[in-house]
Amino acid sequence: MRGGMRIGRTIAPAALAILAIALPWIHFSIPGLFGGTLNAPGTLNLLGLCFVFGGLALTYDLLFGFTGLLSFGHALYFAVGVYTTAIALTHWHRSLPQALLLTALVSVVLPLGLGAVCLRMRGIPFAMVTLAFAQAGSILVMQNPLGLTGGEEGLALGADALPTRLVGVANTHNLYWIALAYLAIVCAVGWWTVNSPPGRVWQAIRESELRVEVLGLNPYLYKLLAFVLSSFLASAAGVVYLLLQGGANPEVTTANFTLALLVMVVLGGVGTLWGAVIGGIVYQYLDFRLVALSNTPALAGLPDVLRIPFSEPLFILGALFIALVLFFPGGLGGIVQRRRAAIH
Repeated sequence: MRGGMRIGRTIAPAALAILAIALPWIHFSIPGLFGGTLNAPGTLNLLGLCFVFGGLALTYDLLFGFTGLLSFGHALYFAVGVYTTAIALTHWHRSLPQALLLTALVSVVLPLGLGAVCLRMRGIPFAMVTLAFAQAGSILVMQNPLGLTGGEEGLALGADALPTRLVGVANTHNLYWIALAYLAIVCAVGWWTVNSPPGRVWQAIRESELRVEVLGLNPYLYKLLAFVLSSFLASAAGVVYLLLQGGANPEVTTANFTLALLVMVVLGGVGTLWGAVIGGIVYQYLDFRLVALSNTPALAGLPDVLRIPFSEPLFILGALFIALVLFFPGGLGGIVQRRRAAIH
């Protein structure tokens, strides 16, 4: 029985991965789930965004769920990936590899410097300092220094800024595969680090930082490693997001964006790798689909007491989140863990 379950756990992810890779060739429609066929450009773009936010939620879970660091500034590093790449491509006319190299450098140096400052504090002071840096970054983007960021209008990528295979609706499948590859890499890195010696120290810090100090280890260095790694992976998510969206949007710099990441992690299950990924994917899917459903004619005939709240996607998301926290406090990942425990 248990042997069969272990085989099933191996086969199911492999089959799911093969299905995800082959999706651009599958001309099949699932009514109500997507607006078109599975290989339609709109569906592939939505799924690509879901993969990006699934990976991004996992990067935040490494910091919050496994190390116990409540950061309100994780959006800053996602925005670094978005805006550094966009500026390098559009204003400095660098090639994509050159822009990616510059973004990678900034994505290591910036969190290394800011993390060295923020991690001198713990608890709420740490959260507030990370929020302050994120707000400073958001203000900087909105002020449009030297005309680089585009301010409130954002920054659009021109057709000549990217390789031909990444431009146009006909090439959406290539961007989808890039997003899928990003999610696979983040999952692999997350699983490896959490199960490595530093990852076990992160979890020990989450439980009791004082005990780690008593054992003769330096929690500060381990926390800095978690901070830099999660921030770097978040910046990589920003790059893929930029390619999918075709431009930079100042909304990704706001504190609300980090709060959305926190909701994704709690929705999936704090401290559960796969739960965080599921939470990010489900949140992004619902956020997109509920906006489309809120504009359907079916809502127009409802009484105002129902039509007004149901036409607000954030209201529905909030209600679902509250219900999940109340009835399934371990999140979506916790549901799976409890079912496995019941079977055993």
